[in-house]
Amino acid sequence: MNVRRLIPATAVTGAVALGLVTLSACAGTSDAADKGSSGKLDVVASFYPMQYLAEQIGGGHVSVDTLTKPGVEPHDLELKPRQIGELGEADVILYLKGIQPAVDDAIAQAGVKNTVDAATLTKLEAHGTEVGHEHEGEEHGAEEAGHEAHEGHEGHDHGTEAGTDPHIWLDPVKYAEVAKGVGAALEKADPAHAADYKKNTDALVKKLGDLNTQFATGLKNTTTRTFITTHSAFGYLAERYGLEQEGITGIDPESEPSPARIKELQDIAKKDKVSTVFFETLASDKTAKTLAGDTGLTTDVLDPLEGITDKSKGDDYIEVMQSNLAALKKALGAK
Repeated sequence: MNVRRLIPATAVTGAVALGLVTLSACAGTSDAADKGSSGKLDVVASFYPMQYLAEQIGGGHVSVDTLTKPGVEPHDLELKPRQIGELGEADVILYLKGIQPAVDDAIAQAGVKNTVDAATLTKLEAHGTEVGHEHEGEEHGAEEAGHEAHEGHEGHDHGTEAGTDPHIWLDPVKYAEVAKGVGAALEKADPAHAADYKKNTDALVKKLGDLNTQFATGLKNTTTRTFITTHSAFGYLAERYGLEQEGITGIDPESEPSPARIKELQDIAKKDKVSTVFFETLASDKTAKTLAGDTGLTTDVLDPLEGITDKSKGDDYIEVMQSNLAALKKALGAK
């Protein structure tokens, strides 16, 4: 996902109200949520990365509704009053604070008991958007997937605080940490099926661990460690595997880069033997193609996985991430 543009206060307020509907669907008075007529746990997910976790961990015991429909840019989401009203009917809400301001506000107002903020389940970090990023892949590579949920991150406004990066799902290790927290939340909301949630969580964490191994192995030996992308959504991925991300327009892929930044990227591409400029599926590729044309580079897709559409190179999180890996290996000259 990408923290794109700042939404006008009026739009945020309206969207917030709208988001309340879907997001707060879990206001209950006890730890065990009251299930709907389907007999399943009604789970509301803010956007695809949260939806995937709910479906994988919840399995047949949950009914998942996603606020952000396929093809909709998450940051542009506007909730309808009807959706806001429906929020209070959910048993569990899963969201990531900082990605969708309207949704954040709606959830805060909903006051649903079983509300899970993925940003509190792992450690968020600040990633720069200019040249000269620090390589921290070795440090992060040593971390183990599945750490216990971290406490004390609720106070950060991840979407607006300068330098704070909410794109944790693009790092399989951090995503696994979030998965464990989501699993624990579903166990608490529906203790009758706790054993199944635990089993499904363990299976998903293993799949994410295998994905992490694929990335670490596939990107271990490359011609270059630098990649250029329309915006800086891949900071966690870059740090995890010792790469350096160069965003054309920082956190807003639809803004126009300055002439100085374009010149800077041209110099970086030449110096670091960069071959490819990446763009994403839910945003315009105009800037990427312009830069590529000016520098003689090719373009390709690096999907931030904010949603699955008919343009996605894969049917789910794992498949799209594997497509991202293949694209990175090709662009970086993996050996």
